[in-house]
Amino acid sequence: MNLAGLSLRDLEYVVAVAEEGHFGRAAERCNVSQPTLSVQVRKLEGALGLALFERSNRRVLLTESGQAIVRQARTVLAEAQRLLALASEGKGSPLTGRLALAAIQTLGPYFFPLILRPLRTAFPLLSLSLSESRTAEIVDGLREGRIDAALVSLPLNHGGLAISPLFIEPFHLACPAEHSLAQGGGLSAGSIAGPDLLLLDEGNCLRDQAIAACGAGSSVGRHATSLETLRSMVAAGAGYTLLPALAVPAAPDPSGLTVVRSFDVDGPGRTIALAWRASDPRAGGLSHLAAFFRAHAPEGTAACRDAA
Repeated sequence: MNLAGLSLRDLEYVVAVAEEGHFGRAAERCNVSQPTLSVQVRKLEGALGLALFERSNRRVLLTESGQAIVRQARTVLAEAQRLLALASEGKGSPLTGRLALAAIQTLGPYFFPLILRPLRTAFPLLSLSLSESRTAEIVDGLREGRIDAALVSLPLNHGGLAISPLFIEPFHLACPAEHSLAQGGGLSAGSIAGPDLLLLDEGNCLRDQAIAACGAGSSVGRHATSLETLRSMVAAGAGYTLLPALAVPAAPDPSGLTVVRSFDVDGPGRTIALAWRASDPRAGGLSHLAAFFRAHAPEGTAACRDAA
């Protein structure tokens, strides 16, 4: 049997019979007459040279060969549905199917919990695979096809990538409660450059943004691998640091060890954007996804007016 003789509709019939265990119910499910369905299943069995079903007056059972054929038929039908979904997405229709969505490590743990419920409601046919990584690794994943879209912080070396700004996330100062910076008065980014400034390790975009915002040298301060470790270092009195708004706890530190302060007007911050391969045929759907993220910019951030 060659591919020209293999019909997706016949595979649908076989799967329906296997799942219903009855030719009549399978025919009703497929919106065809029972004789038509039975004839097509018989033709497929003849073409394959296999008996797929054990038939009796009371029930229909899959043969051992039939079990393997039905498993593969489900896979073929699922891939056919995926092909149709890709075609729809290429026309700018809402996204469906699997989407590998990554986020930088200083955003994902705080943003994903806020957005997943409304995201699943707005894109019910979208199957998300989430991950977190550093910017350089995310860009490599995008270009190599391992990642479909990513939440990143600008600026970004985006050759070959489409970039759609989403929202501006301000930075806040986290410092020990007894530190002089914890007291009232004006607070500007330039006033916090100094040896007590705690930074993330090299290779993290938030480190570079903190250095640029404060006008500090790259060798200033001690380092940590994550925002949560930085927060613990502040509580231990090791120094102070910048926290993105979404990483700021909703309530004051119950231990009383740390204080979080907002900067004056026009304080430092970062622009979060959605990035994807410019060659991706789902560009229309990904633009819709970016618009969704902008419309659901978290509290404490400022949505960008439009995509770049």
